[in-house]
Amino acid sequence: MNTLNSIPTLSIGVDIGGTNAVFGIVNEDGRILQEASIRTQEYPTADTFVEASVACIRPLIANVGGIERIKGMGIGAPNGNFYTGCIELAPNLPWKGIVPLAEMFHLALGIPTYITNDANAAAMGEMVYGTARGMKNFIMITLGTGVGSGIVIDGKLVYGSDGFAGELGHFVINRTATARRCGCGRCGCLETYCSATGVVRTARELLQASDTPSLLRDIDPDKLESKDVSIAANQGDAIALQIFQRTGEILGEALSDFTTFSSPEAYILFGGLMHAGDLILRPIQEAYDRNVMPVFRGKTKILVSSLMNTNAAILGAAALTASE
Repeated sequence: MNTLNSIPTLSIGVDIGGTNAVFGIVNEDGRILQEASIRTQEYPTADTFVEASVACIRPLIANVGGIERIKGMGIGAPNGNFYTGCIELAPNLPWKGIVPLAEMFHLALGIPTYITNDANAAAMGEMVYGTARGMKNFIMITLGTGVGSGIVIDGKLVYGSDGFAGELGHFVINRTATARRCGCGRCGCLETYCSATGVVRTARELLQASDTPSLLRDIDPDKLESKDVSIAANQGDAIALQIFQRTGEILGEALSDFTTFSSPEAYILFGGLMHAGDLILRPIQEAYDRNVMPVFRGKTKILVSSLMNTNAAILGAAALTASE
């Protein structure tokens, strides 16, 4: 018979990025009990990465009472496919091709292991631990280097036929000749306008197109970051305020289109851009209200993630084990 200390109530969350891989052990309340990391790029093969990861994870497991306390592991990673348990053709990771990472960790640790992309993991984290707790229909939008999304319908993530559904960041919002080229190879994707990198591109364009005084002119254009725009906007900088106005309008219009697909109860927005608060939230909401179909008007909330000040990637990955 299990003792209290052997009841498997803890989960391992893994956030794999192009630079670092972060591991955490999470309890049922969404508190990270143990955390550690390794540098992804130091391991040229998936085998050496898994070996180093397991060596990093085992002391964390020991610190919480042993493997019998762990019900499973969830992994959030670029191009992670929940259906296959593989990372497939991820451009920013050192291991090329199709890597069966979930199976590799399962064999190494002997616990159920799941994988999905980072935006889907974020949506799971919101549903289990965050703002979307209790919601069954919502869309998570992550505004980072790119724009990611996780779509939840009837309490389940939408994966599509191949595990890669829900790429709303690559919804094309500009099909003109001046549309921005996206890293995916197409032009005019939402990501090229509403990500952190998109904000910087807008800033450079506006600074070049006018002589309006701006704090942003004091920064080398090649070193300009979205946080610089946020700092300037909070000081009333005209160009920075215009950047957030334009970015918010584009995102609000896009969200009004997404609503016709799944009629979500809420959009949950996550990422560094949301630290700008009302400076970006207000134009998002106003553009959404102007453009959403009348039948959907007033039904969908636009909310900021409650996991902004936590290691949300670990929580989201750990939440993949919630059904266990």
